[in-house]
Amino acid sequence: LTGVKIYGDVANKASVISFNVKNIHSFDIGTLLDKQGIAARTGHHCTQPLMQFFNIQGTVRVSFSFYNTKEEIDVFISALEKAIKMLS
Repeated sequence: LTGVKIYGDVANKASVISFNVKNIHSFDIGTLLDKQGIAARTGHHCTQPLMQFFNIQGTVRVSFSFYNTKEEIDVFISALEKAIKMLS
């Protein structure tokens, strides 16, 4: 997605994705995802030194597990696209 920056792109990454969208506050994205039924957390996630390193106030964080389906991931992507359109 255009403008989405994912943090933590190492080879053996867990199924947690932290991201921001350019020029949109993480709380705003998280609120609109929540309104669409997507569970996401926003903020600094108790990692203030890391946020200072990246020079950001916080991120949006979503988590996936073995029980999530491809369709659920597609729903998340669609909800994120809708939120970005609403806030751009």
